[in-house]
Amino acid sequence: MGNDTRNSSGQKTEINRQRAQRRREVARTVRDVRTRIGSKDNLPNDFELERQHLFADTRINSAFAVPMLALIVAAISSLWIHPGLVGVWFIFTVCLHMLAVATCLAYEKTPSSRRRLRPWLRRFMLSDLLYGVSWALFFVLPKQNPAGDGFVVFQFATMLIVVAINTMQSATLPRALLAATLPVSLTVTATFLKQPEPIHYTLAAMAIGAQGFFFILGNQLIKNANTMLEYRAEKDHLIAELETANALSDESRRRAEEANLAKSRFLATMSHELRTPLNAILGFSEVMKDEVLGPMHNSNYKSYAADIHSSGAHLLHLINEILDLSRIEAGRHELQEEAVYLQDIIEECCNMMQIRAKAKEISILESHEDNLPRVWGDERALRQVILNLLSNAVKFTPLNGTVRISLGRTKQGGQFVSIRDNGPGIPEEEIPVVLQAFGQGSVAIQSAEPGTGLGLSIVQALINMHGGNFDLRSRLREGTEAMFTLPKERIMETMPAYDMQPRQTGRQRA
Repeated sequence: MGNDTRNSSGQKTEINRQRAQRRREVARTVRDVRTRIGSKDNLPNDFELERQHLFADTRINSAFAVPMLALIVAAISSLWIHPGLVGVWFIFTVCLHMLAVATCLAYEKTPSSRRRLRPWLRRFMLSDLLYGVSWALFFVLPKQNPAGDGFVVFQFATMLIVVAINTMQSATLPRALLAATLPVSLTVTATFLKQPEPIHYTLAAMAIGAQGFFFILGNQLIKNANTMLEYRAEKDHLIAELETANALSDESRRRAEEANLAKSRFLATMSHELRTPLNAILGFSEVMKDEVLGPMHNSNYKSYAADIHSSGAHLLHLINEILDLSRIEAGRHELQEEAVYLQDIIEECCNMMQIRAKAKEISILESHEDNLPRVWGDERALRQVILNLLSNAVKFTPLNGTVRISLGRTKQGGQFVSIRDNGPGIPEEEIPVVLQAFGQGSVAIQSAEPGTGLGLSIVQALINMHGGNFDLRSRLREGTEAMFTLPKERIMETMPAYDMQPRQTGRQRA
């Protein structure tokens, strides 16, 4: 049995250690991801596969835009070039464009596991090179009629439009960008340089500059695409980590709920199992202590019976407090609310504590404001709160001490109850410890006062259920003040009497 218990404890410890390690790893991953997202020097990642997908998607989306541009250019250029040659060039260009689109469609239909990087990159470069050559052929078509400066401007404008469109379509793949734009720029430059006019030299220089500009623009678009893809990947990674953390949190919450339910069942079972023998112990020990069935000739036996009775009463009190606190934490404690006077409850509690107070020659002084209205609350819960606070005050007040209990109105229209003693007090740093369950201060430990450390926890829980506030103020060697307040919503102000006589109309008065 002992080995099984140790094995179970060791397994639980190992499981808790693994959970803590997972939580630390998740927190570290989330922190690293946030750092990388906000950092300028991120890890290098080319995202070539993703950029190939963007390239193919852009080509497919512009499948009908390029033939329209080629048709417009062919229609306008027929003013200077033979229409038959223009038609052949148009059909040739559209065919090469459709070949590039078909290549992109084949890439999109290929499963991800078979999309190898290099073969598809060569296919894209070849299709873009053929497409760029088809546009370059347009600029070497022979002119039918003498062309002036208007045809030169038309050629330069066409070159700019074609290079710009190819840059936007092929920006995600630098090699494909050069293959699509460089033949057009070089052909136009060579064509212009063959002419002797200065305007042709100027346009040739501008064509080279435009090619450089669009190449730089393409590189910037590649950087933007890489940044976007990197942020997307980091976001997906972060979402996955957060989902993992959420799953771990849900699992931990479920286990905590199961543990809490098991604790409640254990307490409910043990309360029944412990109260039954405790009642017998308390009853028989009281009979022996009071010598109901006859005198006890040995005084030690009588003292032992008194110790057994006091120990059993303390154990029963501890069980009741644990059950009360667990019932409140589980949300199963329901308030039986009614209209009550706090001053009546205070008087009853003071009468109950008079015996303990007189044993230590402690004076309990009461004071309350006049004409205080009733409050809407649970009389049993409020009595338990006041008894716990008053019992603590009497317990820690020295001989010939004084306990003052006050009742009055708050500035917000509620009511407060204050219990102050002139005992040794509590160090300020120990107040949070005292307010916790099973928490006891150094004064209580040194004085060896009997207690469970659950009284203030029960007080706080019951006051919170009433919507009020609890405050504990104390300083060493200056006494302690425990005060709770009830909100204005629970104060039952006196309403004026309702006039049961019906109002008479003017005709009835007449």
